[in-house]
Amino acid sequence: MGLFRAEGVVYKPVENVNLGPDSDEFYLQANVKAPRMAGFLVKIFAWFLESRIFGTFLLYILKRNNLIHKLVTNAELKESPVYVPMHPFEELNEQEVKHIDSGLSPSEQVQQAINCLPLPSEKIVNGLKPSFRRWTIMDYYKAYSSGEITPCMIAEQLVTAIHESSSPPMDMAFFINYDAEDILRQAKESTRRYGRGEPISALDGVPIAIKDEIDCSPYPTTGGTKWLHKFRSCKGDACCVMRLRSCGAVIIGKTNMHELGAGTSGINPHYGATRNPYNPGMISGGSSSGSAAVVAAGLCPVALGVDGGGSVRMPAALCGVVGFKPTFGRVPHSGVLPLNWTVGMVGVLAGTIEDAFIVYAAINGPLPSHETSAIPLPKVYFPLLQSTNSVSNVILARYGEWFSDCGDDIRTCCSQALHQLSEKFGWKTVDVTIPDIESMRLAHYLTIGSECTAALSSYLEKLDNAESGWDLRVALCVYGSFSGEEYIKAQKLRSRQMQFHRNIFTKADVIVTPTVGVTAYPIFDDALKTGELDYINGAALVRYQIAGNFLGLPAVTVPVGYDKNGLPIGLQFIGRPWSEPTLIHIAYAMQSLCVSKYRKPQVFYDLLTKD
Repeated sequence: MGLFRAEGVVYKPVENVNLGPDSDEFYLQANVKAPRMAGFLVKIFAWFLESRIFGTFLLYILKRNNLIHKLVTNAELKESPVYVPMHPFEELNEQEVKHIDSGLSPSEQVQQAINCLPLPSEKIVNGLKPSFRRWTIMDYYKAYSSGEITPCMIAEQLVTAIHESSSPPMDMAFFINYDAEDILRQAKESTRRYGRGEPISALDGVPIAIKDEIDCSPYPTTGGTKWLHKFRSCKGDACCVMRLRSCGAVIIGKTNMHELGAGTSGINPHYGATRNPYNPGMISGGSSSGSAAVVAAGLCPVALGVDGGGSVRMPAALCGVVGFKPTFGRVPHSGVLPLNWTVGMVGVLAGTIEDAFIVYAAINGPLPSHETSAIPLPKVYFPLLQSTNSVSNVILARYGEWFSDCGDDIRTCCSQALHQLSEKFGWKTVDVTIPDIESMRLAHYLTIGSECTAALSSYLEKLDNAESGWDLRVALCVYGSFSGEEYIKAQKLRSRQMQFHRNIFTKADVIVTPTVGVTAYPIFDDALKTGELDYINGAALVRYQIAGNFLGLPAVTVPVGYDKNGLPIGLQFIGRPWSEPTLIHIAYAMQSLCVSKYRKPQVFYDLLTKD
């Protein structure tokens, strides 16, 4: 293909790049050259890509036209590659935190987190009562402790609600798998514990859903496919699920996801398109689509997802809930499908930042003994949210051109939210430049695609293509086209970006962005049976997500408003490695300014209100 060879970029050495607001670095918008395809069109496209005659040429043209060759494959850069974004722990001297002793059980860590929370009367910051709020973990715990409501009562309502939402005419497609008998069994055990006055923790009896990328008995782990569980059996709970069970949580099933996490819409041709509770005609986002939607719809206060390319934060923002992704290595990955070794991380989707914090407390901690770590275990600090002294002198970094590269409603809403933080708390926003953002997006795409195909290679050799959705078949063709040399170039770009971000964090505590570039868009009928290829909207959805995954940084999204059609908008904060307490503090402050304006979704189940 030398005749068509694209000239590669020659990147400046990191030390010669100006990261200030007066930088001459050019902001390159996503250069996506691929039309939306679904139905018969995506079938034709997949057939051509899978063809030995046409496939190689088509893939070459796709990669060249979408600047992968220019920005990654043929690029020249001197940085050494970094293959795993594992950051050495360093003391950050964060404000209003407390150190958590190592060796505590998950239930003890949950209690430590609850001790950090404000009293209920302190939650209304601006004297405004929320017009709508979701039931929280502490609401469930107090209701159960009073004896007026039991986990069994909630479980019975929940099973009815799941069945209703999964059936016509709703067909919300929240779940891939749930077992009513198993839910009721867990609830009965929890009810007996409360009856004896011996709940394990505040999570006892609280319903929690698990993305079907995470092992969880008694269910198979499908990864959103019709075939993966036939090759890889689920032999028990993932570490994060074991920790939740040890706290008494009621695991209510496996939530729907974009097939193999290889897309951003949440449209799954096998298990249905997960619909957005704020407007069931719109996407929920992916790939942790079901986990975001069940929380938004009130079926549970918290769910687990996996974030490999914004897959927790993106659907959280589209569905109007909190999405929290910790630092790479903070939560054990044991028992999670190994689809993206160096970019994926278990994350939490929740109705409030407090609930995300409680579940984070339960699942974070030292790796299981059979997993080894190349670096010393990081210390754990929790934010003192009940402190009367809010964190002060917070500096937020904002790259103006990147921040503004989104829909008008998103830009306006997020800018207003940022202004509110400044007005209320006196926090300062500084302008910075983050170079090569589009290069980082493509390098991440190349990385996650290469890791996915490598992880699945032994299964894909035996797989009948007809068992996969057409959009996944296209994705696997693209993923399989990446070479070892391209993968190494991508890791050199990872190293480069880690140095840029390290420098920015010497000037600011967090980087602030909109969470996504577009709000939820329509689900079209032609995509229901084949899936869809919509790389333009896909690029807009992941626009602000990549640093959290590719660089292993913690990040959180908080709902801050709605577009003109009533669809949710989220604001994202990206932190230094291991700075979860500061992120939670900032997210809590942001939530306190917005909570009075939160709106009830069109599809919502009020499980705690007695008839």
